[in-house]
Amino acid sequence: MSLHVLTLNAGSSTIKFSLFAADRGEIRPLAFGLAEMVGGERRIKAWDNSGATLLKESWSANDGGDFHEEALKRIPSWQRDAFPEAHIRAVGHRVVHGGVHYDSPVIITDGVIDQLEKLVPIAPLHEPHNLAGVKAARGAWPAAIQVACFDTAFHRNHPFVNDVFALPRRFYAEGVRRYGFHGLSYEYVTGKLREISPSHAAGKVVVAHLGNGASMCALMNGWSVASSMGFTALDGLPMGTRCGQLDPGVVLYLMQEKKLVAKEIANILYNESGLKGLSGLSHDMRELEASDLPEAKEAIDYFVFRIRRELGGLAAVLQGLDAFVFCGGIGENAWRVRERVLEGMEWLGIELDRKGNEQNREVISSENSRVRVFVIRTNEEQMIARHTVELAEALDEACGDCLPP
Repeated sequence: MSLHVLTLNAGSSTIKFSLFAADRGEIRPLAFGLAEMVGGERRIKAWDNSGATLLKESWSANDGGDFHEEALKRIPSWQRDAFPEAHIRAVGHRVVHGGVHYDSPVIITDGVIDQLEKLVPIAPLHEPHNLAGVKAARGAWPAAIQVACFDTAFHRNHPFVNDVFALPRRFYAEGVRRYGFHGLSYEYVTGKLREISPSHAAGKVVVAHLGNGASMCALMNGWSVASSMGFTALDGLPMGTRCGQLDPGVVLYLMQEKKLVAKEIANILYNESGLKGLSGLSHDMRELEASDLPEAKEAIDYFVFRIRRELGGLAAVLQGLDAFVFCGGIGENAWRVRERVLEGMEWLGIELDRKGNEQNREVISSENSRVRVFVIRTNEEQMIARHTVELAEALDEACGDCLPP
């Protein structure tokens, strides 16, 4: 009999959800869905494994009610109507920040929720919505195990020098340190690279997760040793609406000279900066590439420049490079961005296959390139499902009949 699990990935303006069936170690996707806010419209859509639409609804922001609350009501209703035979055994949640306490997925208890709520100030754009998804799922599927899968967990074995800020040591002891994010994506991509090319996966690899959120990670034999992101998901590369690396003196200036309070500064750094702030147009790379505005070009220029700068730094951390991997919405689809990132990188051992890059092939480096360059489609939901199934099966094995089916 199959074990059914649901995954929830609740972000600031979207909620991704998926349904999986697990049987004797095989995890099969049954359906995928997305709820999102687009302007004043709220919409939710789900489709099965063949791409057939199972759900398509929309409502207006003027209808009242919180987007996340409304979407999280519709998802359980859809599941029961579309898959009435699926008795949800476990729900896996993407939780952006696990702090110093969590370096692997855990079954969610009241105590875990209490710990995670303390991390909301560090991840204000994500953690509240992650926890809202947990609480909604507990109400919708009260008999199901709830599992938290952390974006920070993949990076928790960093060397001290890649984990610390040069602040008084007491702050490090209190948890002010570099955590790194997008760990579920990096974990999935690392596994896929191991399938595609085991020799490269065992070497020195840099992965660029480029999307509305963007970061880069250095891997040694599949282990994260450095990440562009730090204490929060603001650091490192510029993103859709987030600033990326910033001189902390800028924050002091905004406070002292502009008289802005913390909430106003947070809104600028999280919601008004990045590609959107630089271009004055959009956070969407597709719109920026299609635009003739010089500001749009300059926003892309800066995005590419920071990726190239980070690539050089991470290659230095690794003392060499065997492979470079693009993933994420921009990394997987924006071939012009990839081309510009890799232009002139022969000194690092990278030679681009321009035709292969334009065709979005899996390998986009030339045959003569010493460093192999891959484009791998990430799948955070599959990673969440895998961890959730493992914990659910382990608990069932240990507990026997003590838990409801």
